[in-house]
Amino acid sequence: MGSTGTYVEAERSPFQRDFDRIVFSDAFRRLQNKTQVMPLPDNESVRNRLTHSLETSSVGRSLGILAGRYFTEQYPGLAAELELRPEDFGAMVSAAALAHDIGNPPFGHQGEEAISEYFRGGDYPHREELTDAQRSDLEHFEGNAAGFRILAHTQTPGSSIKGGLRLSLGTYGSFVKYPGPSWPKPEKPSERSRKKYGYFQADAGIFRTIAGALNLLPHTDTDGAFKRFPLVFLTEAADDICYSVIDYEDGYHLGRIGFDEIFGHLDALVRTYELPANYEERLKQIKDPGQRIGYLRSLAINALVHHAAKAFVDNEPGILDGTFDMALVDAFPENVREILMQIERNSVERIYRHPEVLHKEAAGKTILPDLVDRFVRAQFDPGRYRQFYLLLPVAYRGGDSAYEKMLNAVMFVASMSDRQAVQWYRSFNGLGNSL
Repeated sequence: MGSTGTYVEAERSPFQRDFDRIVFSDAFRRLQNKTQVMPLPDNESVRNRLTHSLETSSVGRSLGILAGRYFTEQYPGLAAELELRPEDFGAMVSAAALAHDIGNPPFGHQGEEAISEYFRGGDYPHREELTDAQRSDLEHFEGNAAGFRILAHTQTPGSSIKGGLRLSLGTYGSFVKYPGPSWPKPEKPSERSRKKYGYFQADAGIFRTIAGALNLLPHTDTDGAFKRFPLVFLTEAADDICYSVIDYEDGYHLGRIGFDEIFGHLDALVRTYELPANYEERLKQIKDPGQRIGYLRSLAINALVHHAAKAFVDNEPGILDGTFDMALVDAFPENVREILMQIERNSVERIYRHPEVLHKEAAGKTILPDLVDRFVRAQFDPGRYRQFYLLLPVAYRGGDSAYEKMLNAVMFVASMSDRQAVQWYRSFNGLGNSL
C-alpha cells in the first residue's frame, strides 16, 4: 500500500484532484466575500459566491453522474478504452462548476461593467498601444475569461498548459462556456456559446492548445472560436438551476419574497417530476416555514436535475456535432420553463433591483474604476505611484506589453473580495478602512 501520501494519491482520480486544487486555491477562497445576491450581506442565511459555487458543484456532480451512466451504457467500448466511469463525469462537471465564478470581480456583474466602463472612457495611459482585440478584452471585461486565466494561465514561456492550476483537459472543457475571443465580434451573438467570450487574447495560445487536445470543432463565423465541449452544457445547467431556485430562496430569507409565493412556485416545480411517496405527509409534518421551504427547494432542484439530464440525452446528436447551441434549461418542457420564467421575473423585480442592492452596486461603480486606475498607472510609472506598485503582488507586476500590464492590474483588482475593495478604496481616499 505504501506511504499514506501514495495511498491517497492512488485513490483520487485526476478529476478529483482537479476539484481539490480548486478548493485549496487562493482565488476560490476569496469567493467567500464576493457578491451572489446581496453585496456585503448582513444576513448569514444568504449565500455568497463561495457557498453558491459549492452548491452549484453539488448539482453539477449529480448531473455529471447521470450523464456518465448514459454514456457508459451507450458506448461501453469507448468508456472502457478511455477508462471512464460515471463518477468521473460527475467529478469533471463538479470541478468545473466549483470554479465557474472564480474569475468574477467584486460586486458581481456590476463589477464587470464598472471595469469595462473605465476602459471605455479612454482616460488611461498607453491606450494607443493596444490592438482592437486587446482593447475589446478590456472594454468588455469578462469574468469567464478571467476565470480561465486563473485556471490555465502560465507565466513560464513555452510551458503550454502546465501553468495555472494544471487541471485535466476534461475539466477545462467543462469550464469554458463561451469558447471564443472577444474580438472579432461574432456574426451570430444570439447563439448561446457566443453570448460572451471565454478567454483573453493573452491566453489564446493556451486555449487553442486545450481546444486541439479536446478535438473541439471550430466555429464557422469567428476566428479563434470553437463549438462547446459537451459536458459544459451540464456545468451551465447546474449554474442556471442554482441561480433560479437558490437565489429565490435567498430572496425569501431576505423578506422580499413571500412564503405563499415561493411555496407555490417550488411546489409547482416539484410536481413536474416524480413525487416522493410521502410528499404531502412530509410537508404537513414540517412546521417551521424556513425548513419547509428548504425541503421544497431540495426536491425542486432534484426535479430540475432530471429535466436537465433528459434534455442532455435528448439533444445528444446536436451537442456532439455542434448544432445544438442553447442552454439545456431552454430545452425543458414548456410548463417547467414557464415556472422558471415566473421565478426569474420576481427575482429581477424584487431581489436584484431592490434599492439596497442597487445602492451597494452603485458604490462598486465608484470603487472599482478608482482602484483600476491607480494600479494601471502604477504599472507604467512605478516611481510616481510607488506605494501602489509595491502593493501589487509580484505575480501581477509588469508585463511584456502595455496590454499585459493593464490586464495584470485588472486581474489583481478583480481578485479582490467585495470587502477588500471597499477597504482599500476608503483607505486610499482618506476615508478610513472600516466598512
